Amino acid sequence: MTGKIKIETVETENFAMDYFRFGHGDAALVMLPGISVQSVMGSAAAVAGAYRPLTDDFTIWLFDRRKDLPPACSIRDMARDTAAALRTLGLERVNLFGASQGGMIAMEIALGCPELVQKLVLGSSSSRITEEQYRRFEKWIRFAEEKDAEGLYLSFGEMLYPADVFGQVRGLLTELAKNVPDEDLRRFIIQAESTKGFDITDELEKISCPVLVLGSNDDRVLGGEASRLIAERLGSRAELFMYDGYGHAAYDTAPDYKDRILRFLTQRAD
Repeated sequence: MTGKIKIETVETENFAMDYFRFGHGDAALVMLPGISVQSVMGSAAAVAGAYRPLTDDFTIWLFDRRKDLPPACSIRDMARDTAAALRTLGLERVNLFGASQGGMIAMEIALGCPELVQKLVLGSSSSRITEEQYRRFEKWIRFAEEKDAEGLYLSFGEMLYPADVFGQVRGLLTELAKNVPDEDLRRFIIQAESTKGFDITDELEKISCPVLVLGSNDDRVLGGEASRLIAERLGSRAELFMYDGYGHAAYDTAPDYKDRILRFLTQRAD
């Protein structure tokens, strides 16, 4: 247990994957987090608290990556794993919210398994990783390879958060870095390396469900243009909102973020 949230494991034919759920609404909302130094499973209670505004309308399921994450695991592989986990649990026609790399996985699911996705929300994500963007990931990979957890946490946090927020959480990140197992660093490297060469931009027109794209003009990881490109390629199927001043991690820092998701997911189609 993490707080009052139970960490559960779904067993498919080929792998096991941890997840947790909260809320009591009739509709299902599946959340896919971005890359993190340590699994978000350890922050289950905090996530549940942050997304409390959605819990009357939705039962929310948050999935980790598979437990035995193999080397050279692509984002498409992670999407296939997540789709298999959803099917094993009997989840279909879900609302799907992916943040950062979770958004990349979510787009792959919407492309490969459109029958699973009713509506899609993408937070600070991208349909492709350029060489310039990947250089940021390479810096983090080097920290992880050198087992410099503090350097990784601080570099990661500085890029994700606005300067004032980073100043507030710097001490916490330093503390978290004191207890990072080597296995967590190994998994971080695999997830970061999976972004290299990722590009589904020309496939986006095949996504048929309604999509909410939430980006940040001051996103120092992927850049605001990444969100704008997704919305442009999706055309009339997409709603786009760009934040200012909340950084890449607007999904954590913008006070109205959850309200925007709730409005989009509960509005009826014309």
